[in-house]
Amino acid sequence: MSSSPVSALKAGAKVFVTGHRGMVGSAIVRRLQRAGYERVITRSRQELDLLDQRAVAAFMAAERPDYVFIAAAKVGGIQANNVYRADFIYENLTIAANLIHAAHQAGVQRLMFLGSSCIYPKLAPQPLHEDSLLTGLLEPTNEPYAIAKIAGIKLCEAYNAQYGRQYVSVMPTNLYGPNDNYDLANSHVLPALIRKAHEAKQRGDAEYVVWGSGTPMREFLYVDELADACVHLAEQGYDGPLVNIGTGEDVTIRELAETVMDVIGFTGRIAFDSSKPDGTPRKLLDVSRLRALGWQARLPLREGIALAYQDFLARYAQA
Repeated sequence: MSSSPVSALKAGAKVFVTGHRGMVGSAIVRRLQRAGYERVITRSRQELDLLDQRAVAAFMAAERPDYVFIAAAKVGGIQANNVYRADFIYENLTIAANLIHAAHQAGVQRLMFLGSSCIYPKLAPQPLHEDSLLTGLLEPTNEPYAIAKIAGIKLCEAYNAQYGRQYVSVMPTNLYGPNDNYDLANSHVLPALIRKAHEAKQRGDAEYVVWGSGTPMREFLYVDELADACVHLAEQGYDGPLVNIGTGEDVTIRELAETVMDVIGFTGRIAFDSSKPDGTPRKLLDVSRLRALGWQARLPLREGIALAYQDFLARYAQA
């Protein structure tokens, strides 16, 4: 593991952020811009199709960035992951393979691949340590997505081992915040709860429906804190093994739903739909490795939800 300043992300570097219009990519761009990075490269899907191997290779060869953040992915909640299984595995495998291989071919030495906590086995010991990877069966509902992300991690490790690259992988916990997806058909749990509670309040409903039993436990990290952690690791020149990025604290879905109600001001009751899947019983990340590297989350969940709700009101509710 090296922390040499020679390999660290520094001012003046040309940085390519993929998925810059998504929640994670846009947060990384904001964080880099706040830090004074002036050579941040982005491309929309119309400008660069990450599923097109030749286009990605040509772009990387022409631009030759100093650092690449792979935040682009096909993402969704339990239902989307379970229904569109082929799309999730194919598109995420292809994005990872195209970007990592093209970066290597173009001589890019530094790269950060962002995965997901669903890479860990469904019944792995809690909290989830990085060493739990590939030690058991995955949660069936998002297995295709998880396998694609695991492949991305292993691609990075393979290029490091064979070619001496410094490609690192980070595993964020459940994320929320600006530019989140509030489409109830394929969103994650927190944005779905924000929209449901808001609309229930607007209609004057007596209740709002929450999927599952309310008993699973989840950890939530505000997306701008994820971006801060990623840039921190890049600037430290971290080139070691997989790193979890989270808060180290979790809540039940019931507690989460109640906090959302409180923030939004919905005074009705919660109705749990037990016909819907719960997913993994618990997904708390062990963040001891991250804290040893000098970073930890600071934003309380309720404050983060309030910020996310303001973004929802400004960007989605007015649409």
